[in-house]
Amino acid sequence: MDKSIYSAEYQRLCALLRGLRLEAGLTQVQVAERLDEPQSFVSKYETGERRLDVVELHQVATALGTTLVAILERLDLAR
Repeated sequence: MDKSIYSAEYQRLCALLRGLRLEAGLTQVQVAERLDEPQSFVSKYETGERRLDVVELHQVATALGTTLVAILERLDLAR
C-alpha cells in the first residue's frame, strides 16, 4: 500500500474535495473562514501538499455542507 500523499487514491480525495467546494459555490477563502484557518490551508489540502487527518476531514466536510460518510461514499464510487 502506497502511503504517500501523492498516491492516486489520495489525489482522488483532493480532487473530490475541490469539486465539492466548487459544487457548493464556495471559494477557498470562504471555506477557510468556516474552518477558522488561513486560505493556504484549503489550498494545500486541495493540491495534496497537506494531508488531512480524519478529524480535519470531518471538519472540512461540515464546512462544505456535506458529511464524512458522503465523502467516503463518493470517493469509493470514483474508483
